Amino acid sequence: MDRSDELLGHRPRFYARRTEWLFGCALLAWAAPSHAQGQGFTLPSEVQVHGFVSQGFIKTSDNNYLAESERGSVEFTEVGLNFTLPLSEDLRVGMQLFARDLGPFGNFQARFDWFYLDYRFRDWLGLRAGRTKLPFGLYNETSDIDAARVPVLLPQSMYPTTNREYLLAQTGAELYGLVPLGPAGQLEYRLYGGTIFFQPEDASPQIGDVSVPYIGGGRLMWLSPLQGLQVGGSAQALRIDIDYVPSAEERAGLEMAGLLPEDFSGTVEAKVPVAMAVGSVEYAAQEWLIAAEYSRWWASLESTLPALLPATKVTNERAYVMTSYQVASWFWPGAYYSVLFADVHDRQRPGAFQHDVALTLRYDINQHWLVKLEGHYMHGTAGLSSALNDMQPLSELKEDWGVFLAKTTAHF
Repeated sequence: MDRSDELLGHRPRFYARRTEWLFGCALLAWAAPSHAQGQGFTLPSEVQVHGFVSQGFIKTSDNNYLAESERGSVEFTEVGLNFTLPLSEDLRVGMQLFARDLGPFGNFQARFDWFYLDYRFRDWLGLRAGRTKLPFGLYNETSDIDAARVPVLLPQSMYPTTNREYLLAQTGAELYGLVPLGPAGQLEYRLYGGTIFFQPEDASPQIGDVSVPYIGGGRLMWLSPLQGLQVGGSAQALRIDIDYVPSAEERAGLEMAGLLPEDFSGTVEAKVPVAMAVGSVEYAAQEWLIAAEYSRWWASLESTLPALLPATKVTNERAYVMTSYQVASWFWPGAYYSVLFADVHDRQRPGAFQHDVALTLRYDINQHWLVKLEGHYMHGTAGLSSALNDMQPLSELKEDWGVFLAKTTAHF
């Protein structure tokens, strides 16, 4: 599956929602056979329709995490509906509508999560165009599919759910293929380039506009002759351009210090180039899944007002080890250890690291309904948000804390 964030970029919400509705109606009308008039609406047998509804609960012992979680929160809802249709033996189309509510994120705004045209010339060469999921690491493409994994939250050092709106998919084109290596197995490659449409309402109120002039990257995975074992690497580069509107307090401070230019327009322009790389290994065979990934993310910042947004460079370090075992057809326990260092040159400062030990129990009630229970022991606060914690600096939050999550998903 592939997902999309927004079809229309930065157009007003009213027009975006109206167009999504009309586009969805056009798809259904186009898919209906002409001879169905007077017989009710039917989809052709080739159309595959899938969907899911998830409801979760979050409770933390200290610190608000993802939502107002210290007192317990049910702001953890996801809904998706997708269609795929083969137009010929080699050509297919697909799309998905998605909405979520996760604390301050989503607020049930329905969006085209992904959409694509996919043409396969050969097994070793295919082309996708549209809004396609980013093949970054092992699980970015399936990070939104609760039924495809054991944990409620994937390791957040590598797959932060708060970044979903701009790290799940890109709008552009992708080349892909599977190259046979004889007795050495197979080589899967993915190369992509395009942009990301990012909605300012998903960011801080002081963000006037956000654009991504480019994103490009790829993934190379070796599928070994040993069943279930794959090893590979991913790399990605993008640039985020931000218009930042200083608060009244920030402007007053700059004026008092004599650092605000006389011709200041009210907006600070900032550019943030980002590069990301990850090495991956996974063994998934019989009842076992064992996976590990190591990643570094490099980012820098340049702005038109260095006194407010000074030039900065930072390197994150991210890693995890994860395992699960299928005890029975209806029961999977799982566990992982995940670590995040916000700055590789400052590993000890409070608020600059987070260690996460997670235990999960997944129960499949039947083939369409599952329930998960998950507990986390957290050491460090690097993955938290000051905005959710009364604007307290991360270094002042509780360093050792716990998270409990419960989630149920129905899918078809």
